[in-house]
Amino acid sequence: MTNKKINFGIVVFPGTWSDVDCHNVVTNVLNQSAKYVWHKDTNLSEFDCIILPGGFSYGDYLRTGAIAKLSPVMNAIKNFVEKGKLVLGICNGFQILCESGLLPGTLIRNKNLKFKCSWENLRIENVNSPFTNSCQKNEVIKVPISHGEGNYFADPNTLEELTINNQIIFKYSSQSGKISDTHNPNGSVENIAGISNKNGNVLGMMPHPERCCEKILGGTDGKKIFQSILNQLASN
Repeated sequence: MTNKKINFGIVVFPGTWSDVDCHNVVTNVLNQSAKYVWHKDTNLSEFDCIILPGGFSYGDYLRTGAIAKLSPVMNAIKNFVEKGKLVLGICNGFQILCESGLLPGTLIRNKNLKFKCSWENLRIENVNSPFTNSCQKNEVIKVPISHGEGNYFADPNTLEELTINNQIIFKYSSQSGKISDTHNPNGSVENIAGISNKNGNVLGMMPHPERCCEKILGGTDGKKIFQSILNQLASN
């Protein structure tokens, strides 16, 4: 194993605001390297992992992520993904990944039509993922959410495919891991909080792991997601 730092690229669209939080985690908590990537940039060759942070890209006009998917950086990210490299989309980043076709399904308005900001329990559905290899099967982690359009929706055929391919990575649950409507903060189908692509190198999740990597913020479970990425890249 080398001591070479892992290099993260953190994409910034007009309206992105969780970029600084992600940068802080990568550099100050994980002691890795991070650079901001403006949405017009197209050269991602120096990066090992790309993060699409939360926020309100282009003010969420038309639909969340609908304009951001047209930014020049997205073609570069598609090429990045085709090379098997890792991409993590958080909240608005998840929405952008769905809009761009890098992940199946879509994110629609929360069931109660209200913006939801709270800590939620997530049950780990797949630990054989580059993003959850430091977790235990059915482990429950606590991660905050902050969104108005986090209601994940996909048609029955897509849901069946997600299940067969183990692409469902997180589900909203109780503290003990029970899956029910009571523990679904936004109405997401089957309580889905995060999914991957078929190859497993792209993850989209609505909760914000970058907001819970330090005790002073109220929890450190989010660090497991980032540590899993480091584990994966160190093993390559």
